[in-house]
Amino acid sequence: MSYRIRNWSEYNAGLRQRGSLTFWLDTSVLAGWELPGLSGRRRGASQRYSDLAIATVITLQSVYGLAGRQMMGFLGSLFGLMSVSLAVPDHSTVSRRQAHLEVSLPVVPKRGAVHVVVDSTGIKVYGEGEWKTRQHGISKRRTWRKLHLSVDEATGEILSAVVSTNNVHDSEVFEPLINQIPEPIEQVSADGAYDQRHCYEKIAEREAKAGIPPQKNAKIWQDGNCNAPPHLRDENLRQIRRRGRKAWKQDANYHRRSLAETTMSRLKAIFGGKVRARTFDNQAAELLLQCAALNRMIQAAKPDTIWIDD
Repeated sequence: MSYRIRNWSEYNAGLRQRGSLTFWLDTSVLAGWELPGLSGRRRGASQRYSDLAIATVITLQSVYGLAGRQMMGFLGSLFGLMSVSLAVPDHSTVSRRQAHLEVSLPVVPKRGAVHVVVDSTGIKVYGEGEWKTRQHGISKRRTWRKLHLSVDEATGEILSAVVSTNNVHDSEVFEPLINQIPEPIEQVSADGAYDQRHCYEKIAEREAKAGIPPQKNAKIWQDGNCNAPPHLRDENLRQIRRRGRKAWKQDANYHRRSLAETTMSRLKAIFGGKVRARTFDNQAAELLLQCAALNRMIQAAKPDTIWIDD
């Protein structure tokens, strides 16, 4: 299968924009870089840098792959070339403030209901390299974080994100993911890991369709003669029994769930699939800022492709 990009000129310009420093350091960022001095009697020093400044530094670290001290030198030289009289926060200040950042994902407002695809992926934290792991096996120090995402099927934007440790099941964070989406939801598509009662209850609460395949040995949960509304899972199971699992996946657009994996591979390709921070709260903030940066990249440049029949 081959594809052709229909918006090549716009896509090409958007890819160049991703690497532009003015794309990440616009006038609004510079204007809100420092906080005004706090008055009154308080112990300790007042905060000098805004949350926007701290978030911008961490975002630039992820985008350009720089460590903390290198980021200080990079921004300091940049402000000097721009003739901007702004101070650069120390790497220790950034690390201390990082855990308390509130990160919101930039999402273009939608006109109608959205088709949400949900999945999770592992992000490396620390441990031996791939070659040593292959030769000697996985050690006790090797660990990772799980990044749970809900993605807009139409645009590829990340609608919500939750970071957890590697022992948290995917279905456990389903409700927080859905609660973060303010737009109406048309359908939620996910793999069999989300075939849980509380997941269907949350989907029914949002009055959406459930594109979740029941397990192959699944049984009807709710008798058809009861007075309660038809259960979403039971309706899917009856369709599968009548038409087959493959036909149900086509009817339910279940194959669109793979777009969540596309978003995750894009995130890992751009940011390396790892975090630099050492504490969990800092790691969560770093990953959420990577998601926010990826949304801005998607909004600046996204290919419009069509399938070409050879």
